[in-house]
Amino acid sequence: MKLNLRLLPMTWCMAMLMLSAAHGVPFAGADEDLIELEERAWQAAVAKVAPSVVRIETFGGLERVGNFVVGDGPTTGLVVAEDGYVISSAFNFVQKPDSILVTVGDGRRAAAEIVARDHSRMLVLLKVNTEEKLVPPVTAPHGELVVGQWTLAVGRTLDPKRPNTSAGILSAKNRIWGKAVQTDAKVSPSNYGGPLIDIHGRVIGVLVPMSPQATSEIAGAEWYDSGIGFAVPLEQVNAHLAAMIAGQDLHRGLLGISLEKGSIYSEPAKVSASKIRSPADEAGIKAGDTIVEVAGQSIATQAQLKHALGPYYGGDAVAITVMRGSERIETKVTLTDKLLAYEHPFLGVLPQRNVDGIVVRYVYPESGGAAAGMQAGDRIQALNGQAFNEAEALRTEIARREIGTNVRVTVLREEKPVELDVVLGALPSRIEEELPPAHEEIPLEGERVVDVGVIDITIPEEANQCVAVVPVDYNPRLSYSLVVYLTAPGPFDRDAFVQRWQQLGQDNGLIVLAPQPIDAKQWTRTEVDFIRKTVDQAIGTYSVDPTRVVIYGHQAGGSMAYLAGFEHRELFRGVVAVDAGLPSRMQIPDNDPINRMAIYTTLVKSSPIVERVELGIAAFREMKYPITVNETSSPRELNAGETSELMRWIDALDRF
Repeated sequence: MKLNLRLLPMTWCMAMLMLSAAHGVPFAGADEDLIELEERAWQAAVAKVAPSVVRIETFGGLERVGNFVVGDGPTTGLVVAEDGYVISSAFNFVQKPDSILVTVGDGRRAAAEIVARDHSRMLVLLKVNTEEKLVPPVTAPHGELVVGQWTLAVGRTLDPKRPNTSAGILSAKNRIWGKAVQTDAKVSPSNYGGPLIDIHGRVIGVLVPMSPQATSEIAGAEWYDSGIGFAVPLEQVNAHLAAMIAGQDLHRGLLGISLEKGSIYSEPAKVSASKIRSPADEAGIKAGDTIVEVAGQSIATQAQLKHALGPYYGGDAVAITVMRGSERIETKVTLTDKLLAYEHPFLGVLPQRNVDGIVVRYVYPESGGAAAGMQAGDRIQALNGQAFNEAEALRTEIARREIGTNVRVTVLREEKPVELDVVLGALPSRIEEELPPAHEEIPLEGERVVDVGVIDITIPEEANQCVAVVPVDYNPRLSYSLVVYLTAPGPFDRDAFVQRWQQLGQDNGLIVLAPQPIDAKQWTRTEVDFIRKTVDQAIGTYSVDPTRVVIYGHQAGGSMAYLAGFEHRELFRGVVAVDAGLPSRMQIPDNDPINRMAIYTTLVKSSPIVERVELGIAAFREMKYPITVNETSSPRELNAGETSELMRWIDALDRF
């Protein structure tokens, strides 16, 4: 990459001349070619850091991680301690290699092993088996970085004797929730694990693929050479280097709260729940508190809170200030790297819909509610003396408690108040064989002003297509379930889709969307945003119950359903995966008290991915997610009986 300095302000040209002189580049006078001086200054910067940039070769291990084909070429690392310690990107070791060789300064190759991992910033620390003293680089102070300054991305993959470089500017600081800087220099596997340096040859950070939406080793790799590249500041790496050298893995610091629903960029950081025995709970942070300051940094929105907490690790102590009404409360919180698995408490009832107040539609047998004598038709008025008139508010209040807790429920039965002592149980995984109607008949008022039947949904900025099926008797006075259907790879049979889902929607109060991938052969991670946009459009147009928004997928479509469902868990309340496993390297997030998620999956013993599906089921159960498993003998779509069962599963997602 060459930039014509003649087009730049004189101050930039003079700065380049001064920098080239500072690096020992002779100054030949005003007639000297400034472009040549620029190149010589860059060469001097790369030469300064080159002794700290090592070549890494990996052997053996996996050839493929999910749909990602693992490369087998050399990669890059950066020396961080003279006694053989090298930092690199976790991307370079995603295949779990059998052996690792590092080419050190004298040209010899030495064996190395991974001694620690940074699971927050996706780094690994290697110990090289060599007696040669390695050369750590000079660190660029993070406080001196300026957006717009020159940067060079350096790797050592193409030639073991000469680094490969790519030039650009520093695009932004404090990216990926406070964990990285951004550059528009080309960043790819050719320099992952290598340094991003300034014009002085000082290391700004370690180049890694990253994504604000995902946390796996390969997240962000899809931005290969796109002008969107990230580097973890070396100052942050050095601050925790001693712990990693001691063999300690680093994990993201967790506070253990849920925030009230809304846009993270505009809503305040108001706590809707503190998870039981979490750092927040132990520090006394309660539901209703609003976090207004973290480590001296003012917090006005949920996004700012995420940015402020992003750089911290489990075990770090951080000062947090909350407002509780008009009272300002300051506390010190020690973050954790692992929260105790949260399990949703269950009162044992399913509420009626489209009624004033909270009327019991169905009482689950063997639940705490049934044992206490709760009955269909009871009108719930209070929990522990606190009045409630909306099911969602009561559901949230119950979620703040533990299984086994005794609560007093006040109901109105035949116009008389009745007090019931209920022991909260756990959400059941089985599906009821029959449920009473969800609501009474409600006539349509006026004319329908929205499209019904089979509809094409278009998103102007997206090339993907989407078809929707809306019941022809759609009534905006009712609340509908929304099912997003993701087909398995292959040609989309529109007629078969409509034939299957039109009657189901009509009979079960469903609106169904079928967004399509650009390439019929595969779904890609970047299409999650398109899926979300189709849902937003449907919710903005039709009356959709937010507690019954489900994403359903078959085979690879099921894996995509997991990905999209958990990436937008504030939106989806259920994932249905038919003959599908979790995407490779996907990390299941902690169970959330407020953004409740239920799983329905099929287990096909003859399927080639049965082990992957079983591992996913075990992981969900360990993390206390409510998961329903349908064991079947065929990887086909659900049959009529199974589909009927699934309809009841969706119908009951608003239970509490």
